[in-house]
Amino acid sequence: MKYLITESQRDKVIFKYLNNQDFVQIRKGATIFFVNSEDDEYSEIRYDKISGWCYIVISLINEVSSFFSLSISESIKLISRWVEDTLKMIVVQTREAKPAPNVWIRVNN
Repeated sequence: MKYLITESQRDKVIFKYLNNQDFVQIRKGATIFFVNSEDDEYSEIRYDKISGWCYIVISLINEVSSFFSLSISESIKLISRWVEDTLKMIVVQTREAKPAPNVWIRVNN
């Protein structure tokens, strides 16, 4: 059975899905890392408060894309909007980050 839902309903479902990931936010200087646990060395999302840039690891993009049958670009836009909503900050630009190890998603100690 297929269901038709509006775009706003879809966005709410995806935001709820991302909220249920229980990301831990680690703030280091002007950078906010979204990690799965405080012990993680690599983050799923990195947000730079000065530039407004958001980096999302490709595995998270692919996960959202396949789970919700979205294109990669739609998934990136929705994850970016979720970051904006979660942090109450503006995302100026979004980039996908390659899987770890990657300097953009590494949580610096």
